[in-house]
Amino acid sequence: MLFFYHLFLTFYNAGIRFASCWNAKARFWVEGRKNIFIRLKAAIEKGEGPIVWIHSSSLGEFEQGKPVLESLKTNHPHHRILLTFFSPSGYEIRKNYDGADMIFYLPLDGPMRSRKFLDIVKPELAIFIKYESWFYYLKGLKKRGIPTLLISAIFTPKQNFFGPLGGFLRTLLESYTHLFVQDAASAAILQHFKLKVPVSIAGDTRYDRVAEITHLPFHHSAIEAFCCESDTIIAGSTWKEDEEMLSGLLEANPTLKLIIAPHEINTKHIQEIRRLFRPSILLSEADDHGRLKDARVLIIDCIGMLSKLYRYATISYVGGGFNGAGIHNILEPAAYGKTVIFGPNHDRTAEAKALIETGVGFSYSNQQALFSIIEKLLSDAEIRTSLDEAARNFVMQRKGATNIIVRHIVENRLLSKS
Repeated sequence: MLFFYHLFLTFYNAGIRFASCWNAKARFWVEGRKNIFIRLKAAIEKGEGPIVWIHSSSLGEFEQGKPVLESLKTNHPHHRILLTFFSPSGYEIRKNYDGADMIFYLPLDGPMRSRKFLDIVKPELAIFIKYESWFYYLKGLKKRGIPTLLISAIFTPKQNFFGPLGGFLRTLLESYTHLFVQDAASAAILQHFKLKVPVSIAGDTRYDRVAEITHLPFHHSAIEAFCCESDTIIAGSTWKEDEEMLSGLLEANPTLKLIIAPHEINTKHIQEIRRLFRPSILLSEADDHGRLKDARVLIIDCIGMLSKLYRYATISYVGGGFNGAGIHNILEPAAYGKTVIFGPNHDRTAEAKALIETGVGFSYSNQQALFSIIEKLLSDAEIRTSLDEAARNFVMQRKGATNIIVRHIVENRLLSKS
């Protein structure tokens, strides 16, 4: 299996370099790793203090691990946080995040690259978030005796870890010193395969993160002018299929307003949305509050706002349920106490099933069903208020994973007191 892993790394490296000739994300991936060891060494030598290395694959995993990162930073101020990303969609958006001391792309795995990385960084503790596990990095950490945690992990029988050729992948999991999983089902799967690594059911740190966001001060005069006490649907992380489903909604509901925050904000996609929803206004154009008050469709053509926007919603909609991406973060609107609607592709999202069972999440498969759900929610404010409170409670009752993980780090003295 190690031979095939090397083949994968070789072809992945060659493929992404070839794709960088025309694909912007691939180009970011390649350019971001140029001279990385020189830059990393200079950053390490510039400061003082032991290093905690936190790795996330992309933006979603970063947001998931952020409560743990910030708790460690607050309680261990003499330690430095090195945050690494594998994907450009995480690094390029959070490369200026001030909660970490150093932020870099993670060099592609391999015996020489991983050894060089660990020689430079010399982490006192390593934390990986949710999924991403790299063979040589993990083996190197284990060989050096560096405590290594996997947090907010979730496992299902369909994952490659537990398939016919899963033995090699399970050795990666045994390189961790502790696995913190989201639920009892994940722990049961690991127990069934007799993994030789301690496992704790800690829950999902995303609940801590989304709950925290709701308490952050936020005010946006343009958004408030647009909503203007009207019933407003906020559709977040939408794709083309979601937007086509939402088209025609305003004709069916003459007093309703719609805010769309698409997953991709490139010029082509924004133009496609504007063709579907006529007339509409872009947030970047929204300098006339009188015009905003009369508008019915507002398109958010910038990044970084969505998690705070849901507070303005009457009903929330989360995209991704009609393509391979799967639904995006449905906990963000729920934390604000908003019922949430999403498409049928949610099998990989445990919280979607739980929200549906609680009665505050609604899945649909066609436009008629979508309009029916919205009409029902809008027609009875009393029921909607009750559901909104249930959505908020759903999130608040599941907080606490961060405290469990941080307490483990403290009680097991995984960080020095220096």
